[in-house]
Amino acid sequence: MRAPLIVLLAVLAAVGWWLWPGGGLGQIGQVAAGYQRSFQNEMALTLRATRAGNPGAFWTLLGVCFAYGFVHAVGPGHGKVLIGGYGLGRRVTVLRLGVIALLSSLGQAVTAIVLVQGGLWLFALTRDQMVGAAEDVMAPASYGAIVLIGLWLLGRGLRRLLRRPVVQDHRGQDHGGHDHDDHSHDTCAHCGHRHAPSVEEVAGLRSLREALVLIAGVAIRPCTGALFVLVITHGMGIIGAGIAGVFAMAIGTAVVTVAVGTGSVGLRSGLLASVAGGRWAVGMLPLVEIGAGALVLTGAGGLLFRAL
Repeated sequence: MRAPLIVLLAVLAAVGWWLWPGGGLGQIGQVAAGYQRSFQNEMALTLRATRAGNPGAFWTLLGVCFAYGFVHAVGPGHGKVLIGGYGLGRRVTVLRLGVIALLSSLGQAVTAIVLVQGGLWLFALTRDQMVGAAEDVMAPASYGAIVLIGLWLLGRGLRRLLRRPVVQDHRGQDHGGHDHDDHSHDTCAHCGHRHAPSVEEVAGLRSLREALVLIAGVAIRPCTGALFVLVITHGMGIIGAGIAGVFAMAIGTAVVTVAVGTGSVGLRSGLLASVAGGRWAVGMLPLVEIGAGALVLTGAGGLLFRAL
C-alpha cells in the first residue's frame, strides 16, 4: 500500500496547492479573467451585429459564448472542484459523472435565465442589482452547500476508516492443498475466511439523490457572463439570441468540468486497482474519500471565505 498512498498524498498536496489562493489556479485565473474581458467585448460586438441582422453573426455569437464559458471554467470556480472531488471520493462511471457535470452547467444557465427574466419583468431590477444578488446571495449559498458536501465526503471516509473490517491474509498458509491463486472469491471455499473485499463491494451504490444534490450545488450560482448577455439582449429585443448564447456558454463550461471529472475517475480507479484483491483495499478507499472531501473543503471553503 505504501506506493499508492504516496501517490495519493502527492496528488492531494499538488491539487491543494493548486486550489489555494495565490497557487496555480489563482495565477491561471488572472490570465483567464483577461480573456473573459476580451470575450465580453467581442460578445457585445456580435450582439449588435446580430440585432442588425448581419449574416452569420448569430453563429459567431454562439462560438464566442462557448469560448467564454470554457475560459471561465478554467479559472477559479466551484463546479469543477465539486465534480472532481466527487469523482475521486465516490465510485461513479465516467458517463454518469459527465452527465452530472453537463446538467450542472446547464442548470447554471437556467438559473441565470430565471433570475434575469424574473428580475426584469417582476421586480424591475437593474443589471447591477441582479449581479449583486448572484454574487452576494446565490454564490455564498452555493459555496456553503458545496462545503457541506465536502464535509459529508470527509465524514464518510472517516467513518469507514474507523469501522473498516479486519481482513485476514492467508497467503502462505496451507489450505489443504488448495492453491490461493486458484480462487479470487471473497470467501475461500476451503478455509471459510474472507481474503479481501472487492472494490465494487467496498465502494457501495450511488443514489439519484446524490446526483441531484451535486447538480443543485453548482446550478444555484449563475455565471455573471450569462447575466451580462441576457440583460443586453433583453434591452436589444433579441432575448432568444441571448438565451441561446447562455446555453452555448454552459456547454463550454461543461467541457472543462467533464474533463476534470474524467481525470478524477481515472485517478481513483488507478489507486484502487493498485490495491485490489489485497488486504489494504478496505483501508485505501476511506483514505481516498477523506482526501476528496478535504479537496472540496479547500476549494469551496476558500471561495466561501472570499465571498463573505
